[in-house]
Amino acid sequence: MTADQREDAVLPPQQALRRRPARAAFRADIQALRAVAVGLVVLNHLWPNRITGGFVGVDVFFVISGFLITTHLVKELSATSRIRLATFYARRIKRLLPAAFLVLAVSSVAVFLWVPYAHWAPTARETLMSVLYVENWSLAAQSVDYSALNNQATVAQHYWSLSVEEQFYIFWPLALYGLYLLGSKLGTPRRALLLGMAAMGLGSLAFSIYFTATSPSPAYFATPVRVWEFACGGLLGLLASRVVPTRAMGTALAAAGWVAIAGAALTFSPATQFPGWTAMLPVAGTLAVIAGGMNQVRSPLNSVVGWKPVQLVGDVSYSIYLWHWPMIVVAPFLLSMPLNSWHKMAIALLCLPLAWATKTLVEDNGKSWRVMGTRPRTTFAAMGAGIVILGLLSGGLVLGAGSRQDQALLVSAQLLQNPCAGPAALPVSEKCPDPLGPATSTVMGDANRYYASAPECVVDPSRTPPGVKDVVVCDYSGGKKDAESVWLTGDSHAEQWKLAVLELAKANQWKLNYALLGGCPVAEVNFKGYRGNKDEKVTQACMEGARSIASMIEEERPSKVFYSIFARDELIDDGSGRSQQDQYVQALPKFWNRWAEAGSTVVVLADPPLNGSIRDSNCVALNPEDPLSCAVDRKKAHPADPLVAAAIALKSERVKLVDLTEHFCDQNLCYAVVGRMPVYYDPDHLNGEFSTLMAPFIARKLAE
Repeated sequence: MTADQREDAVLPPQQALRRRPARAAFRADIQALRAVAVGLVVLNHLWPNRITGGFVGVDVFFVISGFLITTHLVKELSATSRIRLATFYARRIKRLLPAAFLVLAVSSVAVFLWVPYAHWAPTARETLMSVLYVENWSLAAQSVDYSALNNQATVAQHYWSLSVEEQFYIFWPLALYGLYLLGSKLGTPRRALLLGMAAMGLGSLAFSIYFTATSPSPAYFATPVRVWEFACGGLLGLLASRVVPTRAMGTALAAAGWVAIAGAALTFSPATQFPGWTAMLPVAGTLAVIAGGMNQVRSPLNSVVGWKPVQLVGDVSYSIYLWHWPMIVVAPFLLSMPLNSWHKMAIALLCLPLAWATKTLVEDNGKSWRVMGTRPRTTFAAMGAGIVILGLLSGGLVLGAGSRQDQALLVSAQLLQNPCAGPAALPVSEKCPDPLGPATSTVMGDANRYYASAPECVVDPSRTPPGVKDVVVCDYSGGKKDAESVWLTGDSHAEQWKLAVLELAKANQWKLNYALLGGCPVAEVNFKGYRGNKDEKVTQACMEGARSIASMIEEERPSKVFYSIFARDELIDDGSGRSQQDQYVQALPKFWNRWAEAGSTVVVLADPPLNGSIRDSNCVALNPEDPLSCAVDRKKAHPADPLVAAAIALKSERVKLVDLTEHFCDQNLCYAVVGRMPVYYDPDHLNGEFSTLMAPFIARKLAE
């Protein structure tokens, strides 16, 4: 029996826990941690290329929450041998929900007033997810859905971290109470709490390291991946009576902690595998700062952490976090221009008085509002009423979006009857004298989805090979036994041509098959990731799926294979050290030749000019009357495309290049609006209506 066990065995359970010191005095260092944490998050959101690792501020908050909540709960256990769960949850509701619900309500109204209707339904969905505190799981699900990767951020997206915290607040008291009861039966409540928390923390850390390594995108939002951060704070709170460093040691600990947090914020980036083991740095830094201040004596750091502006920011940090993101999302639409440095500084400054007012009038006073009640059940009822109100606001956004969408469809139908609509307006001709005028509608709704399907298209599960999600068949043959069989394959940059190919299939009575791999080059390559995402599990699945598709097409011997990929931004590495262009020129013909030798004509659809990487993706919506302000120099907008280089170099009669650049660009500029129609649906893909109108131009190229 250890010394701890002997002491716990001698003292009754309540007294064993009561050895902890009385409630600590106000901690200026913890308030400073809050200030730094929210500051890092805000700066990261405003200047992501400068404070690249500012997202670690969220982890600082998680550790602080674990420390404070555990300290509070253990104090209650030591005094009463129980936790009044209803009272605890009601207190959390009064403390957090009034401000959180207010910001969601105001943000929803702001979206209705200033943001294009295409954003209303996603805002409504994520508002509901946030009000139910499951936004993190919603984002985790979207993060593995390739078609959702280009979704615009909503005003509620930052509530993912609040969702994680609320889930912790629900789970943690139950876990501690269970551990306490178990320890009381064994006569060692403190030991049970310590070992139980340590076990939960270690289990979560192990899972975090594993899940982050294998599925980094959803792992970032998953609650079990973050539990160890709260547990670390909780363990420190439980051990507070034993962590009382000397003044010199406390100062050194705190200084090292601040350095660790700053180091993570300045050196981490979106490419950092996070949270996983890398999150240990900001977590350890936060623990060191809190532990360093346990002695509650004057330190050389006090003058900095206790500085009034720092303390003020820490005091209103919750409200700053709530308000800053909706302001960033809505401001470009309100100003009708992308945010510049002055706008960003204004947002950062405006956050402070807005947060102070919210803290004073809502956070503090909300606890005593009559509507929130004095009994837990009344508080829960008030929470339910708030959820209903936000649900009604969200429903209004959805209905409003549907109404606007119906109006847009009428305008779109009229435009599509114009012979100069979309790509037909370029190259410039006498038939279409004003090819670059304002778009009839700048909002991309359901009718503009490049990934939309057709009623004739059905999934054929019997033909789905390893690594491929779906094989889809669109049968326009009319029952003809000798109907021409055609394939479309590639990544989402092949899918953006799908509507045009469907038009060709209808006109020619083809039986069209397609299998697509989002963010994945369908090629015999050593794929290393898409835009910095080097998830080995994803890349292996990609290569497996690509080979499966290649073999299926080779076996089926279709007359044509329409093919395209985003080779400009999908990283491959064959170990030769050659440029991406040269590697693709060498690799792409491997599949093409297999299909050609099987009797197919490979139609290589050259990639359109870039969009989101060379102009603000909201440029057209922000400049509805001046689309020429969104034009970009052709050399910048349309860099060398490996698809074009590979097709030209191959010089095969069976591989036909279809390059439609002339319908996007003239000799000098590439445009975001052509023929009164926006060219792009999102930062990376064509407007579905624009793509549909490309069908006759593809047919013309095929006939040449």
